[in-house]
Amino acid sequence: MKNLLQAGRVLAMDLASTILFLVVYLATDNLYVAVGLGMALGVAQIGWALWHRQPLGSLQILSVVLILASGTATFFTSDPTFVMLKPSVIYCIVGVVMLRRGWMNRYLPERAQPVADVATAFGYAWAGLMFGSAVLNIALALTLDAKTWAAAMSAWGLFSKIGLFVIQYGWMTAVGRRRAAAAGMPAT
Repeated sequence: MKNLLQAGRVLAMDLASTILFLVVYLATDNLYVAVGLGMALGVAQIGWALWHRQPLGSLQILSVVLILASGTATFFTSDPTFVMLKPSVIYCIVGVVMLRRGWMNRYLPERAQPVADVATAFGYAWAGLMFGSAVLNIALALTLDAKTWAAAMSAWGLFSKIGLFVIQYGWMTAVGRRRAAAAGMPAT
């Protein structure tokens, strides 16, 4: 359970600016305040990691660059269609990054290293989720009003990632236990 909570903390930190954006936007109906606070949180997270000399992964760096770029574009354009379609670009960029073999290994605790091959397969599943989310976003952006779209895509983003995370954790735990039993080692 400790490892699930540790991995869940990493996931929650990656989703923090999205969660903050959704909560603020739905509570205030102010796109600019929600985007600004999301940008500020993204910068604060990177600043915190640098201040505490924690290593930054490529996805963390990409995430903050995308948060800043898309947030800035939102402030300058004020075009809701652009704002609604830009996550598809972000999902595609992240999907391409996730196609890199072994990108997920930095998220694995030491005891999960024997199932790193399973994590590699799930890395590709995560990439597929990103590309599928990009397509879904385009469909919803072209058919829904801005507030409904924001709620739907934020909920999808949160729950699809939590769902895949839980499936991955369960699958990797089961494979790890099965491999430990086959090797005559105690399961941890």
